[in-house]
Amino acid sequence: MASSVIKFDHLERMTDDTGLLEHSLGRIPRRREGYSTDDNARAIWACLEWLALLDDQETKERLYRLLDRYLAFLLWAQNDDGTFHNNFFFDRTKEEETPSDDCFGRSFWAAAIAYRQLDDAARREAAADMLRRALPAAWELRSLRGVAWGVATCGVLLTEGRPLGIDQEEVAALAARLEQRLLAAYWEHAGDDWHWYEPELTYANGVLPWALWTAYRRAPRDEVKEVAEKSLAFLIEKMSGPGGVIRPVGNRGWCSRRYRADWDQQPLDVMKLALAAREAYWATDDERYRGVVRRCLAWFYGQNDGNAPLADPSDGSCCDGLSPNGPNPNRGAESTLSYLLTAAIAQSISVEVVVDEYVNNKTVRMAGTRV
Repeated sequence: MASSVIKFDHLERMTDDTGLLEHSLGRIPRRREGYSTDDNARAIWACLEWLALLDDQETKERLYRLLDRYLAFLLWAQNDDGTFHNNFFFDRTKEEETPSDDCFGRSFWAAAIAYRQLDDAARREAAADMLRRALPAAWELRSLRGVAWGVATCGVLLTEGRPLGIDQEEVAALAARLEQRLLAAYWEHAGDDWHWYEPELTYANGVLPWALWTAYRRAPRDEVKEVAEKSLAFLIEKMSGPGGVIRPVGNRGWCSRRYRADWDQQPLDVMKLALAAREAYWATDDERYRGVVRRCLAWFYGQNDGNAPLADPSDGSCCDGLSPNGPNPNRGAESTLSYLLTAAIAQSISVEVVVDEYVNNKTVRMAGTRV
């Protein structure tokens, strides 16, 4: 049995000349449900993660072609005030919506890492233009997940050596303000048995400790490390089932001091835990965090409450969630990107998971780092 190779076929299948479509029926894109800026920003991030890891020139060229479509989408989705419109119909017209801090934060982050990582001047200038327009709007971030993206993005901008045309003092002031909001939220809600920033664990939880770990790596401070460490340990505990299997907080009621929903489990939540654990590993060299990343990747390959693989390495697709009845057969953009990003996170810190599973009518050996 040969080790699997990460593929990007499904990502390309879900992408047209506008950008990445949001949903699918099975593996077939559902055009009538249009596009989201959230997913196109995530797709920029996923392409950049893998471009930093791959040696195969043909695959890299393929990812650059996809990256250009996602960058063009983000440029198009940015409003005159620097914010980003999130939801679009298939005919490219805007859906009515309430502005989303989460969407803004993801897009702000995607533009920043594109500017940092890309060597091509034209692509980098597109990212720089979005960043310059977005910075004033970042001061209006209020939701904690949007704030967390802002903290991480400011960290990238403050450590970027190439001139960007952005006032570094303004970025530093914004970083301090957003970081303080995260810390204040934690101290407001944390107690003896509850080490979290909110009264509930809901969705994409890992982004909150992740942001503080990025801040700590940039400028080490005891309070930041304490909160990042305690909140990530709490999240790992709440997302671990018997035998250490990863058990995401279910979206059928979330998790409070008195109740925890086990279903439905979302790939996005697993990816965000892996993201936070990688950042903590980089900050501390603590092998326990690599173990968390390993368990997160294994969740996609069948080490989960359903004992069922959600990811298919043969095309890089991923089921949309795990319910008591098994995996959701649809393979939309968010879940697919969550898998691709988790696999990249694992690869970046040399974490490998090998699981024999029955996928697509054949037994394969799936290895998270053999690419």
